[in-house]
Amino acid sequence: MNDDIRTEQLDQAPPPPPRARVTDAVEDRPRDYLEGFLTQKPAEIAPGEPGGQTYDMVIEALKEIYDPEIPVNIYDLGLIYGVDVVDDHVVVSMTLTTPNCPVAESMPGEVEMRVGAVPGVGSAEVNLVWDPPWDPQKMSDEAKLELGML
Repeated sequence: MNDDIRTEQLDQAPPPPPRARVTDAVEDRPRDYLEGFLTQKPAEIAPGEPGGQTYDMVIEALKEIYDPEIPVNIYDLGLIYGVDVVDDHVVVSMTLTTPNCPVAESMPGEVEMRVGAVPGVGSAEVNLVWDPPWDPQKMSDEAKLELGML
């Protein structure tokens, strides 16, 4: 027999620990704790923020511009690096697939014209950048699927 095991005979089980009691000590507290949360309105999204009306309309305008050599719009191609909307001024940072792209001179002008035509946009500016360079990994999944890369 193992000497490490001890047994003890009890005549009666020990009393259970006292139970917690829930009282309505705070009478004015509402019973439905989610009521205030569920009635809150979502925070207003500024028009120039992602999800805002102006920002979304600018993105839609960018999706209407297609690269002439690739049958995919420039937004899904990953050529748009950023869209900043401040009041009625929009700045688009973009690149091209290569510095020798045949539309290197005309594409930024088209982007500026299309974005400037969006309702609520007073002026548009396009910054053409080369760093970081574009690569196919920047394309959306939809673009990759369209080009047979998925």
